[in-house]
Amino acid sequence: MIYRENGQFKSSYRADQQIFPIRQDRYVMLGLLLVAFLLVPAMASNYFLQAILIPFLILSLAAIGLNILVGYCGQISIGSGAFMAVGAYAAWNFGVRIPELPLVLQILLGGVFATLVGVAFGIPSLRIRGLYLAVTTLAAQFFVDWAFLRIAFFTNYSPSGNVSVPALSAFGLPVQTPMQKYLFVLIFVVVFALLAKNLVRGAIGRQWMAIRDMDVAAEVIGIRPVYAKLTAFAVSSFIIGVAGALWAFVHLGSWEPLAFDLTRSLQLLFIVIIGGLGSIVGSFFGAAFMVLLPVLLTNVPHWFGMSIGVDTASHIEHMVFGALIVFFLIVEPHGLARLWSIGKEKLRLWPFPH
Repeated sequence: MIYRENGQFKSSYRADQQIFPIRQDRYVMLGLLLVAFLLVPAMASNYFLQAILIPFLILSLAAIGLNILVGYCGQISIGSGAFMAVGAYAAWNFGVRIPELPLVLQILLGGVFATLVGVAFGIPSLRIRGLYLAVTTLAAQFFVDWAFLRIAFFTNYSPSGNVSVPALSAFGLPVQTPMQKYLFVLIFVVVFALLAKNLVRGAIGRQWMAIRDMDVAAEVIGIRPVYAKLTAFAVSSFIIGVAGALWAFVHLGSWEPLAFDLTRSLQLLFIVIIGGLGSIVGSFFGAAFMVLLPVLLTNVPHWFGMSIGVDTASHIEHMVFGALIVFFLIVEPHGLARLWSIGKEKLRLWPFPH
């Protein structure tokens, strides 16, 4: 009886349309934010922050951007790694060539340049769709990989092609320890998740979903496909570009173009599919699945006192990981977010059967 809506009356449209219309949801979200901002930095170890939480948050942010394009607008993309690379290298070049530029502005400008590239490669979506569009975004991945490998200007003529960032600071505060990096990334994720949630709830979000469900019918009722598709590519690429800059600056610190190859694009696509298409919270579930599952699979043999080689453990991890992905897609094709919504519906009715 702790998750009931009885007695929660709405006296205005604004109250009825808020992000969390149920009081218990607001309390849970407030509690999660307090835990994330206060409890986790105080109790988590440096390893947990650096190796698990920071990658989880950045991949969640990138998945939110990809979910806007794939889940909400229905435009298949397997070139998100390219947009992450554009955001990372653009932000790094701004920092190298304009050293006095603030870190936050460098990251946001990286997102702006990723937006330009995303819109350029999103133009073919006006005439093609489905697998043909996926091939177009794959071409973006190959083109960006080639550009950052072969055009020395983007790496400031580095002989090895490897680039590094100096000690980070934002608003006069250092961003160097794992706790400081975690809080820095967490602020970005919270702000962009809130912006994305409000976008998909608004008029532009309804246009994206109309295009996803049936673009011909959407055009008949007055929705402009050009505007809807290109804005989806722009918003998606901007968020993914910001995530790419954070991945490079905060998580890696030093990287090469292979850090954003096709494997990264497929990883983000798997996160969106497993977490749930067309769901902001599903992006977090998918990222948690992708980050935590390999850690669990690596440690399970040690829990049972089994000693296996590193190469064997790596092969077993990939096999089990792929099998679990297939299993989840068969059991619940709509992703982990659907399981979460079913659980909430059950809590609303408990302890009554229907």
